[in-house]
Amino acid sequence: MTDSNETRRQILYWRLLAGIFDSEAQPALETSSVAIVDDLGLPTALLDPGVSIDNVVQRFPDLGSEFDGLGEHVHAAESAVGTGGDEPESDATEAGEQQTPVAPESDAIIGAGEVRSAALVSKLLLNVFATGGGTVSATQLAGWQRDAGWLRRMLGEEGGGEVRGVLADLEADLVSRMRLREVLADPALASQLTPSMSLLEQLLRDKANLSGVALANAKSLIRRYVEQVAEVLRTQVQQTTAGTIDRSVPPKRILRNLDVDRTIWKNLTNWNPEDERLYVDRLFYRQTAKRTVPARMIVVVDQSGSMVDSMVNCTILASIFAGLPKVDVHLIAYDTRAIDLTPWVHDPFEVLLRTNLGGGNDGPVAMAMAQPKIVDPTNTVLVWISDFYEFDRSQPLYESMQAVHRNGVKLIPVGSVNSSGHQSVNPWFRERFKAMGTPVISGRIQKLVFELKNFLD
Repeated sequence: MTDSNETRRQILYWRLLAGIFDSEAQPALETSSVAIVDDLGLPTALLDPGVSIDNVVQRFPDLGSEFDGLGEHVHAAESAVGTGGDEPESDATEAGEQQTPVAPESDAIIGAGEVRSAALVSKLLLNVFATGGGTVSATQLAGWQRDAGWLRRMLGEEGGGEVRGVLADLEADLVSRMRLREVLADPALASQLTPSMSLLEQLLRDKANLSGVALANAKSLIRRYVEQVAEVLRTQVQQTTAGTIDRSVPPKRILRNLDVDRTIWKNLTNWNPEDERLYVDRLFYRQTAKRTVPARMIVVVDQSGSMVDSMVNCTILASIFAGLPKVDVHLIAYDTRAIDLTPWVHDPFEVLLRTNLGGGNDGPVAMAMAQPKIVDPTNTVLVWISDFYEFDRSQPLYESMQAVHRNGVKLIPVGSVNSSGHQSVNPWFRERFKAMGTPVISGRIQKLVFELKNFLD
């Protein structure tokens, strides 16, 4: 029975591979797969890519716990999928001889449980990675987003991070295939959309062409996404303003500031052994005053199309820091021109509506706007978010950054603060920033939060 189970598992995985990499139907694999799931007592809905995982679990509630426990099996199946649609490598063979690819191996003994798990894993990965072609409806996008959510939960934080970039690309492709303006004009369809970075990018690019109901629905989606991201980032920034004690300010002589331990220690010489009493002739109080000079944070964001993910995250992050009592935040966005968005820094939604994605880069123009804001260099942090592809303006931009850094400004060059952590950064700038002692941050936004907290504490 072991050999039979192994064969059945291979059939299910080969059907998965065919579904992802081959547009033509494979009748033999389909027929065999139907027989396998029927023999396992599983619903044939597992073989229908048009049925979402949520719908399967709703119809067959007992399968919910099985999908939740698929973590280790997902990793095995991912080995079958590989890194893309490349054909399997094969050595030269004699005429007429065919290579037989081997399905992924796990344990030496394959039981019926492994075959059952293979059926569930195949369903999940097929739904997520076989996105097909043609126009995508709001319902299809929402279903795919939920299926992708199942995959991320099963892979966990570490495994989910590894596929985050791939899922973002798939989602972006689905959004680009939507008739988004038509969907937004229909409140019922628009309500089915789940805010995401890919959808937000499309909305920001197309906002000038929207009006009426479509524009209202677009703004609602943008605000919902901003609020979701802000909630996550706000948690990461908590207690940033702990501050340092200002020893130059005398402590307030009130009861709640009384330092009992220090008072006893300093008066021990007044201990009277005869009546066993400690006579206190001096009280000591804790110092609680904090420095009140605000730190100035200048955030400069490249709003060219390649930086949309970073721009959204950093705009929201700037608004959170702007809400802290000891931080004076200024926000500048630029492409070939620069715009001072500081008046709206407390509202990232309004900031995003005022940005125009796309265009080229002119960093020196943004620096010319940022430099007058530097009035106390040692108490200023300059966060510059860009891929730093400035071409003929590279040298002047770098020299101006080097100058403010030498003047005492805390310079934090950022290549990306996005969901995938991947971003192309100009190697010319990367090498020079490293030599200057200000290496480019290029990863998840937690790294930037950590750097800013260190500066403010």
